[in-house]
Amino acid sequence: MYAMQYEITLPADYDMGIIRRRVAAGGHALDDRAGLALKAYGIRERGIDGSPVNQYAPFYLWNDTGAMARFLFGGGGFQNIVRDFGRPAVHQWTGIACHAGPARAAFPKAASRRLTSLPADPDTGADGLGLSTAVEREVEELHGIARRDDVHTVALALDPRSWQLMRFVLWEDTVAADEAATERYEVLHLSAPGAARLPEGRAW
Repeated sequence: MYAMQYEITLPADYDMGIIRRRVAAGGHALDDRAGLALKAYGIRERGIDGSPVNQYAPFYLWNDTGAMARFLFGGGGFQNIVRDFGRPAVHQWTGIACHAGPARAAFPKAASRRLTSLPADPDTGADGLGLSTAVEREVEELHGIARRDDVHTVALALDPRSWQLMRFVLWEDTVAADEAATERYEVLHLSAPGAARLPEGRAW
């Protein structure tokens, strides 16, 4: 499992109806994309749910990194983003754990992302396993979130360049008030051709 997201931040007075119409017209294009586990077409609107910006921020989980590469630079769809908005930075994270929630059969209307920087020196036991212990705590917390009735999918992944953990949760209706999210999104569409093939539990 591999996680990927790009963020297109738009002007403060941008008509987000343009993005809504774009997704309504073309969001189905990846509904049967080989190698893709899921794509959540997420947006944030300035002044709504704490967002300081207007933003289009699709989130992907891939089962096949070759398919991800074809999407990004093999003419598989990303060229449309480049054509219309320029080429954004694409954030990538290596998968650590994933769970299907009780609401997996429902269409998720919301999503949350939490970014957490791991301590520079988590090795308090001087045994070299401090990083492993910190990640295991996050994995256990993820498992608890996955048992909530309103959760569709939860994923935990790591950027080993910045040593930053990313937790992404798809929610059936709204993001839970007690979820410690750094970003909250409205989900306009979900393409999930390979969600059933995502690893269940730890990915290593």
